[in-house]
Amino acid sequence: MTPLGAKLRALRAERGLTLKEMAEALNVSAAYLSALEHGKRGKPTWFLLHRMIAYFNVIWDEAEELQRLAELSDPKVTINTAGMAPEATELANRLAREVGNLTIDDLTHLKNDIIRRSGR
Repeated sequence: MTPLGAKLRALRAERGLTLKEMAEALNVSAAYLSALEHGKRGKPTWFLLHRMIAYFNVIWDEAEELQRLAELSDPKVTINTAGMAPEATELANRLAREVGNLTIDDLTHLKNDIIRRSGR
């Protein structure tokens, strides 16, 4: 599941909506929405994301959060470390190989450490 997928599922649950109902309202298939929620599809187009924001009728802060989560929800990431320090290449490769073996706590710790160290 992607960050956006988890948020969409939570919004649907809060409102008591089914995938089918949401799909019909957005003019997409329920299979597509399911794949989006489960991280089997890439982030939605800008146009579809804004239709989702309108569909859920969220306030400005939540709309910005959905946009931010969409940017962080591409399940097929490529990291180009050309021209970077060898440590960057090693880190990218180790992460690609081992990310599936890490616990939620490990992932949260690493994510927070990267955010803290990058100054964002």
